[in-house]
Amino acid sequence: MSITAWLFFLPACFAINLAPGPNNLLSINVAARHGFMTAFVGGTGRLAAFAVMLVLAATGLAVVLHASEWFFLAIKLAGAGYLIWLAIQLWRSDAPTIDTTQQEDASLTRIARREFLVAAGNPKAILVFTAFLPQFVDIAKPMLPQFAVLGASFLVLEWFAIALYSWAGMYLGKWLVRARVRRWFNRCCGGFLAAIGVGFLMVRRG
Repeated sequence: MSITAWLFFLPACFAINLAPGPNNLLSINVAARHGFMTAFVGGTGRLAAFAVMLVLAATGLAVVLHASEWFFLAIKLAGAGYLIWLAIQLWRSDAPTIDTTQQEDASLTRIARREFLVAAGNPKAILVFTAFLPQFVDIAKPMLPQFAVLGASFLVLEWFAIALYSWAGMYLGKWLVRARVRRWFNRCCGGFLAAIGVGFLMVRRG
């Protein structure tokens, strides 16, 4: 892979990282309720899931998954089901008035696990790693080092995306002091997650 190809890859990849998908929506919601650092650190859960997918793509296993109708369908159904379940939880969640003198307690482990599961159940991520990244690989050169560079670049850019969405969510937090506003915010997030989950069901292997 040439430097020119890598420089073309970076902005195209960052556009994908910044797309308002389910993980970025979760970062906004978590940051609005628990603060920037909780959302930012919790976002490492998705990085772990994406790292696993990158390894699978580099070793060719993800291509098999992408080619297998049954495996892809299983991932798609699991991802859609999990997002719809999260959407229902957000829609039905209580929204008591926030005490601005105290920070709401949050479990980083639980948030990171949720980020991991949402990312792992995203069939579009499989398409990114099996269809997008290989376009920048020079087949005349060793592939693993190239995948390592592309994968590391993707994860770094994803980390920047986590920071940006967490920062945006943090500034939404001041509007969520009142219970009514929080309730509608959670319902909006839940509605978007449900829509994305339904969208997962329409994703094709291509």
